[in-house]
Amino acid sequence: MTQLEISVPAGDSRVVFDDLEIGEIAVQLDDQEPEDVIEWALDALGDRIAIVTALQADGMVVLDMTARIRPDIRVITVDTGRLPQQTHAFIDEVRQRYPRAQWDVLFPDAAELQAMVRQHGTDLFLRSVQQRLLCCHKRKVQPLTRALRGLDGWFTGLRRDQWASRAAIKKVELDHDHGGIVKVNALADWTHDEIWEYIREHDVPAHPLYAQGYTSIGCAPCTRPVQSGEHDRAGRWWWEQNAPKECGIHCTIETGNFEHEAEAIFAEADQGRRWQ
Repeated sequence: MTQLEISVPAGDSRVVFDDLEIGEIAVQLDDQEPEDVIEWALDALGDRIAIVTALQADGMVVLDMTARIRPDIRVITVDTGRLPQQTHAFIDEVRQRYPRAQWDVLFPDAAELQAMVRQHGTDLFLRSVQQRLLCCHKRKVQPLTRALRGLDGWFTGLRRDQWASRAAIKKVELDHDHGGIVKVNALADWTHDEIWEYIREHDVPAHPLYAQGYTSIGCAPCTRPVQSGEHDRAGRWWWEQNAPKECGIHCTIETGNFEHEAEAIFAEADQGRRWQ
């Protein structure tokens, strides 16, 4: 890999790139191996970058690659309160496998969840895309947004072949939805088969629900195994018709991508402020 020139502030200073700089870096990194992209990010951002993962296959590959370079990397995962029991058990297994990592398990705000359930019910996500996104927003997006405010970058397991909304992602880009921090998608050009080849070759732990036909794993009531011939993300929110297979973490409503969903979430936010 061609060495990139990096200017890293000393001490606790923030590391900030502008769109031109990160665009040039993205071009240079586009044909590089994931480990090279990860190493660049670790060198550039120091301890102000973390892995954000739901511990699915892609995220586990990023975690394993990164831990081989920096064993004490910070790892963030979100416990939504509706995860399968298998996920809770798997979190403990993965923490034992990577004991030097700095683990941060996030939880949604209890008061906001109580207010949401009081108004809409426990299984509001079944009624409409808008209410499903509201649930995702409270349980997943908001806790992560709060955590990212203290970082200059985050690693994801996003790949271009996962869904249409991810087809144009770069290996390194600015995340303007979270204050312009660096978003590192080191596996952007990898395929499903490459992910599982790496997992087998390096004996990386895999979520037990994969063995039961799951291909994308989220909250228990919102995830099912896929049928033969279905897309990998077909098991997420399968009752919805022509709706985006996104929760809002990687395709946020504030950008205008989901205008009709945003209306419901912002209305709920306004209502929540009136309850306080």
